[in-house]
Amino acid sequence: MTPGEPTTEQLRRDPHPLRGRAALVTGVSRRAGIGYAVARRLAALGASLFLHRYAPHDRDQPWGGDPGGAEAVVAGLRPALASADASVHHMELDLALPEAPAQLIDAAAEAVGHLDILVCNHARSGDGPLGTLDAALLDAHRAVNTRSTILLTQAFAAQHDGGPSGRVIFMTSGQDLGPMTGEVAYAASKGALASVTRTLADQLADRAITLNAVNPGPVDTGYASSQAYEAIRVTSRSSAGACRTIRPA
Repeated sequence: MTPGEPTTEQLRRDPHPLRGRAALVTGVSRRAGIGYAVARRLAALGASLFLHRYAPHDRDQPWGGDPGGAEAVVAGLRPALASADASVHHMELDLALPEAPAQLIDAAAEAVGHLDILVCNHARSGDGPLGTLDAALLDAHRAVNTRSTILLTQAFAAQHDGGPSGRVIFMTSGQDLGPMTGEVAYAASKGALASVTRTLADQLADRAITLNAVNPGPVDTGYASSQAYEAIRVTSRSSAGACRTIRPA
């Protein structure tokens, strides 16, 4: 081995790289959802979890809430905790309320000691095309999907200790890939997040926090109609002619 060459142990990847770190994941109310899959993966990598949910929103949607409720969601995640000192906490809160983002960050930081990761997975759905919109509908989507996400990020940054592990993830959608005809308010609110990502990332970088916006693409969480599945099947074909619809895992 030459001087300065990494040892074999140094070359091996740590199976639990998030050991000792804590993540807040919003919108974790159903085991079929993206938030649950994200939280499960973070736990398997060693992180402690603080889960946010707002079940009344799911109950009002065609897909409905988790049949087992919050207890089943939390119970499903506990076996994924990979570190002996990792823990899982949860809280229900309506992020449409102006004060809710700061309250959520405070509660999470108090429960886990310090937050290293923020995944803004929550979203308001239930929308329509032009001709069906009003100010209340547009404002409701903006409040949850845009305003609360920015305020969560601000509060997260305020409690960050300047260490190198600060991470923030925004979830956007397909608004920049094509028309979302029946989801004008949703597309506008998610598009605002995508547009502001570079501005916020530039400011957060000075505090050793990395921000990325992710469009997860078509994910089978039970939300789509049979017509939507067919549209996804057609538009998601690869060059080899195969179709791939992602399922949370």
